Amino acid sequence: MFQISQKQKNFFMVKVLAIRRDERFSPNSVDVDREILHAVVARLVHYEVKTIDEAQLTMADEADVYISMGRLPQTLRRLKAKEEEYNRLVVNSAKALESFSRSGVERLMRVNGIPVAPGKGYKGYWVKRGDAAAQSKNDVVYCANEQDMEACVAKFRKRGVKDVVVSAHIEGDLIKFYGVGNRFFRHYYPTDGGRSKFGDEARNGVSQHYPFDVEALQNDVFRLAELVHMDVYGGDCIVDGKGNYFIIDFNDWPSFSRCRDEAADAIARLIESFCAAG
Repeated sequence: MFQISQKQKNFFMVKVLAIRRDERFSPNSVDVDREILHAVVARLVHYEVKTIDEAQLTMADEADVYISMGRLPQTLRRLKAKEEEYNRLVVNSAKALESFSRSGVERLMRVNGIPVAPGKGYKGYWVKRGDAAAQSKNDVVYCANEQDMEACVAKFRKRGVKDVVVSAHIEGDLIKFYGVGNRFFRHYYPTDGGRSKFGDEARNGVSQHYPFDVEALQNDVFRLAELVHMDVYGGDCIVDGKGNYFIIDFNDWPSFSRCRDEAADAIARLIESFCAAG
């Protein structure tokens, strides 16, 4: 539990450092990623807030609360020290993010019975880097058959990406979901007018809006967020024609582009609740 003094609680002297994500981790999304962070900062009117790029962060940057979209190894290392050695609050937890990986999340889902895409199928495959979030289109590749998939995995490894996740392509509706803690949840169909990082959403075509159990998806997403110790998160899932859903991606601090104001309200309230609890 992080610590805030009673004096700080009474006189709104809590110092907050908001950390922008390095551009390499926001492919085709630099502006929208920054907009959600700035929207949260704008709502923290009772706090002393400063915003910096993650490349600027040093151990000398003192704050009671760190709101971080950062992913650089040195960012996570420094913020983890702030959490563990100085009992500071970091959202999302740097300790959790340091061990966070796509392959690790997929293993957690399989072990805990959360629906995830199968490893084999007949409609093609997706090959994704498993050690970190995608930084370019080359980190998430569709392959039409097993032979192409094996060649793609070899290319990843030649690039130095040893941790690779392979999953079967599932035909159905692509859905993007967003969450904050275990109270805020929204989902959208990106082909209904949303934005796209790489255009891969077109692979599944126009959404058919197959009926499915939204509450069950929400509960599974909340459970996954708790398993990986993530407070601000999002991801993708596929709903097939029978109403089955499969979570195919889960990540920290999405842009919340379809629900930015609502999400910023929820994130600010979450931070305020953490500060009140101290």
